[in-house]
Amino acid sequence: MDTIFLREVKVETRLGVPDWERLSPQTIILDIELAMPHSRSCETDAIEDTIDYGIIVQRIRQTLTERSFKLVEALAEHLCQLILKEFGTPWVKIKVSKPGILPGVHSLGVVIERTNAG
Repeated sequence: MDTIFLREVKVETRLGVPDWERLSPQTIILDIELAMPHSRSCETDAIEDTIDYGIIVQRIRQTLTERSFKLVEALAEHLCQLILKEFGTPWVKIKVSKPGILPGVHSLGVVIERTNAG
């Protein structure tokens, strides 16, 4: 299986359980891995034969400016489903990190993996 990965993608979003925490955007960090539906791009060297990771990042930034989430788990699930449905990948893994939110803790977050059941 061929995979595309994006490491330490910094995005702004409104995230947190208390209402005050969602009043202004904060930076979260994403690590994303996704399976390529086929390996034609390895042979053709054509962007149309792969998943354009620039468009993935653009789409993630768009959706995270439109929505807010209380839990990192819900945010991660939303992003997994978006990537599975809109980009046709058979598998995605996302790590969502919320840096510096607790004293003495570098970051907290979740890692989830999902497959396209269709």
